[in-house]
Amino acid sequence: MPALNGYVPTTDGLQLYFQQAGEGLPALLIPNGPPLLDAFSTLTRGRAILAYDARNRGESSLVRDEARKANGIYNDVDDIEAVRSHFNLPTIDLLGHSYMGLTVILYAMRYPQRVRRIVQIGAVAPTPATQYPPELSFVDAVFTSAMDELKRLTSHPGPTDTESMCKRFWQALRPIYVVNPADVGKLDSWQRCHLATERGALNYVGILTASYMGIVTPADVTMLTMPVLTIHGRKDRSGPYGGACDWAKLLPNGRLLTIEEGGHMPWIEAPAEVLSAIERFLQ
Repeated sequence: MPALNGYVPTTDGLQLYFQQAGEGLPALLIPNGPPLLDAFSTLTRGRAILAYDARNRGESSLVRDEARKANGIYNDVDDIEAVRSHFNLPTIDLLGHSYMGLTVILYAMRYPQRVRRIVQIGAVAPTPATQYPPELSFVDAVFTSAMDELKRLTSHPGPTDTESMCKRFWQALRPIYVVNPADVGKLDSWQRCHLATERGALNYVGILTASYMGIVTPADVTMLTMPVLTIHGRKDRSGPYGGACDWAKLLPNGRLLTIEEGGHMPWIEAPAEVLSAIERFLQ
């Protein structure tokens, strides 16, 4: 359980909800991470972990102003700096899951002197629009069925109650994130449809996706010299495995850990392997 929780103010007047576990430096920041805190609790030996909800997600501020959304993923870059500054941390380690795997790289490009090490898990590709061959992109009947169900829910929305609709969308989506159907229940903590931010999450993530298309070039990435560990499941249906291979090739000090039977959340399929690799890397 977190030892501390509260809110960090952003530069544009929002509030980011955070949870802290452990103590010590260098601190590990996990954007979009409170649901991950229990899974990564063993990493607190000798260090603090600060996991926070990104803006417009979880228990952080709901963003209603469209102008505030216009900066897309760069808002999240600014928010990492707001958290670092709020806790007066000279340098930080970063762990970014999914699209946050790109965000932490963008932060390091802007503030390289403030980043010690980076962990990416299930990160979007450096160039998200890249089409990978079948051996580097996992698409199966589970993914196809989930997309069909999303289309059905969109065209026949049913109840107008937004919380109920959020739960139906989550029910359709969650099987794509794990390899073994028996593990679907392990994602329950990620379903937070009682929060207004999460009820609009699909639309908001769509805005973010549009904001990061084509914003990173190979030349941008090769300037980063800090160590980067990219962890990716070969059976990730959400972020293609080919993207992880590209990160490992582009980053001068990058390394790739492949979880052969892993999905988008590979710590579920291989907790010991993932956690021990991160712990060794950060030490």
